[in-house]
Amino acid sequence: MSVLSVVLPAYNEELIVAKTCRVLNEVLSEAGIDYELVLVDDGSRDKTWEEITRAGRKDHRILGVHFSRNFGKEAAVFAGLAQATGDVVAVMDCDLQHPPQTLIEMYRLWKDGYEVIEGVKKSRGKESFLHKKSAGFFYGIMTKATKVDMQNASDFKMMDRKAVDSILAMPERNMFFRATSSWVGYRTAYVEFEVQEREAGESKWSTWSLIKYAFTNIVAFTTLPLQFVTIAGTICFICSMILVIYSLVQYFLGHTVAGYTTTLIVLLLIGSAVMMSLGVIGYYIARIYEEVKRRPRYIISKIIRGSKDISDEVNPDIK
Repeated sequence: MSVLSVVLPAYNEELIVAKTCRVLNEVLSEAGIDYELVLVDDGSRDKTWEEITRAGRKDHRILGVHFSRNFGKEAAVFAGLAQATGDVVAVMDCDLQHPPQTLIEMYRLWKDGYEVIEGVKKSRGKESFLHKKSAGFFYGIMTKATKVDMQNASDFKMMDRKAVDSILAMPERNMFFRATSSWVGYRTAYVEFEVQEREAGESKWSTWSLIKYAFTNIVAFTTLPLQFVTIAGTICFICSMILVIYSLVQYFLGHTVAGYTTTLIVLLLIGSAVMMSLGVIGYYIARIYEEVKRRPRYIISKIIRGSKDISDEVNPDIK
């Protein structure tokens, strides 16, 4: 019988972990799906790991992965994929905003031969006006930069084992899961879902964290920002040529060119463009530096299956 692995990255989710495990157990058991739950504690500062351990004592199908510190959601997702043993693997949020019942529809599509099943948001649920607009703006930028529709995309996916293995085989350390899972191809289906209300805790995504998330993942997935450097340089060159022509015309007409204001504007314009361009280039160089160091995406300090500590039996190193 096929086994479904459900990867659940968790960061400061002590209030919801137990309910998430209980709800998933009820939904999947009722549907007759053999499963394992892979809960990855991304260096939480609360009692998330204690809750995962407690849930493991009640259900031997729970695999708990504990990071040595916070490495970020992307690292937690890839750690879960690496430790999952199922024939098909789903990734969903631990806060139950991704409806567990949708897993049944995804699983049936996988049985029908689809290898990647993408969860697509019908709406973003209840969010503040500022947060919703900020999210829409940054996902719009990411859509244009990555050439993958990110407006309604999510981390809620189900993938066949060979799709998971293809993603894990990629050697880069800085990887954008939401776009990479689409990039690998395979036969794909889409399932719409309504984002549920968070039942406990609070969102970990502020406007500033969305900015960092967007820029980091754009750089990880595409070189488009480097093209902006060329565009900015071209615009500055055109503006400079216009000013040169204007100055020469004024000179030959015998008019005195004051020059100070024009020179100041040109210097500020070019200086700003140069500094912004260097910043973008520097960010890419930083990513290259991180890649060549070949540090692991994450460090696992402990792994449990059910109530048993299997840290010594499993190699936690990431490839």
